[in-house]
Amino acid sequence: MKSIKEIRDETFERLGLKEENSGVFYGKWEKYDPEKSIEVRSPIDGTYLGKVSVASPEQYRNAVVKMEKEFVEWSETPAPQRSLAIKAIADGIKEKKELLGRIVSLEVGKVTTEGQGEIQEMIDVGYFATGLGRQIYGLTMASERPYHRLYEQYIPLGVIGVISAFNFPSSVWSWNAFIAATVGDTVLWKPSSKAALSSVAVMRVIEDIMVKESIPGIFALVNGRGREIGELMAEDKALPLISFTGSVKTGKHLAEKVASRLGKTILELGGNNCAIVSEKADMKVALKGVAFGALATAGQRCTSTRRVIVHEKIYNEFREKLKNIYEKAKTGNPLEDGIIVGPMIDDDAVSNYEKAIAKAVDQGGRVVTGNKVLERKKGYYVQPTIIEARYGMQITKEETFAPILYMFKYSTMEEAMKIHNDVPQGLSSAMFTTDLREEEYFLSARGSDCGLANINTSTAGAEIGGAFGGEKDTGGGRESGSDSWKLYMRRQTVTKNYGKDIPLAQGVQFKIE
Repeated sequence: MKSIKEIRDETFERLGLKEENSGVFYGKWEKYDPEKSIEVRSPIDGTYLGKVSVASPEQYRNAVVKMEKEFVEWSETPAPQRSLAIKAIADGIKEKKELLGRIVSLEVGKVTTEGQGEIQEMIDVGYFATGLGRQIYGLTMASERPYHRLYEQYIPLGVIGVISAFNFPSSVWSWNAFIAATVGDTVLWKPSSKAALSSVAVMRVIEDIMVKESIPGIFALVNGRGREIGELMAEDKALPLISFTGSVKTGKHLAEKVASRLGKTILELGGNNCAIVSEKADMKVALKGVAFGALATAGQRCTSTRRVIVHEKIYNEFREKLKNIYEKAKTGNPLEDGIIVGPMIDDDAVSNYEKAIAKAVDQGGRVVTGNKVLERKKGYYVQPTIIEARYGMQITKEETFAPILYMFKYSTMEEAMKIHNDVPQGLSSAMFTTDLREEEYFLSARGSDCGLANINTSTAGAEIGGAFGGEKDTGGGRESGSDSWKLYMRRQTVTKNYGKDIPLAQGVQFKIE
């Protein structure tokens, strides 16, 4: 197999990337600044991938002004025409899917199929947006007044700010950007500092497509640290909406800043996702669903399965079979065939893995398998870990971005739901059962309190057609499919009087002599 450097060199050449790249784009690329740059190393083995320069406050402001100017023309372009532009972008990304997927794998450590899946998700969202261009609907209501028409319409907001996380360095941006652009907004993107290179690669591909297809410069990229560029975005009244993916702590801070200026937010914050496995579950389906949810992306998904609650009658059997799966799951270079678990993103992530396990044991948990750091110098690898837990352990109520799974035992559905819902987060959930009554209980008001609820499938791996987001500390708001497009627009109720008098609502009389 080729070395990481050889793969990097080949991929860079085909994408037109260099070892030193500007991370600032708004119709043009700003000059690379060696004094203000992020060094990118692969978590696979520490190989140096390059540097990406970050935006200055002045460059940030220039990008916002550019997006404001583009918005004027773009918002007046018919929506079906806008959606065809997004389709052209999706088609162009499709041609570069393999290369862009490689960059994702190199920079954040996703296994090959997940890196490719990340880019496929962008393509899928683009095609979803293509259809959306002809489905931006508003309601018509019956007016109580004669010769009046009452209806609502949706109008684009303006410049949308998107702050994305490292674990999905490109697709989550597209959830927001492609939908927002289709409804008439322009988009300013600040990616995670841990995924700067992926953002540059994506934007370079999109730039080429926009030039080729004569698409206005509706997307801008401003790499930078959260405490710098992120703060500017939070305080900027020119951004009526900011979509943020990240930690609960940072999300709360940003939400307060944006709310103080009466701006809007879409927040996708912490996830402490749980799967319930009934005694009536299909064991094979349940094992695969739980294992994928817990192991995919090395447990670094916001939808990763972090807790599993198993019925007491099958608990021991399920535990041993899951343990066997864990011990056979291959951990290593994500670009190699057969690897299930790739690296953690950095050394801090490894430390958090160690701390969480230590806390779990101290609080009464028992390690079933795992609890070992495999490598932290040439890459960041840990052993996927299963811990038997008891209800009330504080660590099980916290989100740790690592392949750690806490196991609980239950006897009744009421007990299972109590354990399931007794965490601050509310993103994704799952139940494995073949019993219709249990399904309906799980999906009722007494059941899952999460934004995503799954039956006989994993907590991870949401489709783009459904609205994505959660409740409680997960933040609220929805991205991607269904009617999430409405969040990127303002609703306007329109009343038209086509009569020769002005009858007032509720029969109010107002006479003028």
